[in-house]
Amino acid sequence: MKLIIRWLLLACALVLLTQLDSGIQIRSFGSAMWAAFVIGLLNAFVRPLLILFTLPVTVLTMGLFLFVINALTFQMASHLLEGFQVQGFWHALLGSVLYSVCSLVIDVALERLLGPRFMPPPQ
Repeated sequence: MKLIIRWLLLACALVLLTQLDSGIQIRSFGSAMWAAFVIGLLNAFVRPLLILFTLPVTVLTMGLFLFVINALTFQMASHLLEGFQVQGFWHALLGSVLYSVCSLVIDVALERLLGPRFMPPPQ
């Protein structure tokens, strides 16, 4: 249940991003849900590979290159979906940073409201 609530809230965060940044466009809430799903999949499977391949650059930039990786995964989701468009790298960078902040806020709020993720309910 927590996963579905998180998914819906992240889709709402993407819709909010379209209001904050004119370079990010979403056709409908359904498109926002698909975009949140695809961004989650890219963050789970592609992002770790990008981090591994760019580890020397990430170390040299003291971790700042991770912002570029986040922007690339955000823009990659845009290229995979028709209803979600990002107008360039700088909009992807801003969008990925704001989306990450929204994700952090959503995770903390859900943790406080619904309890820890992997703990069974008390008996």
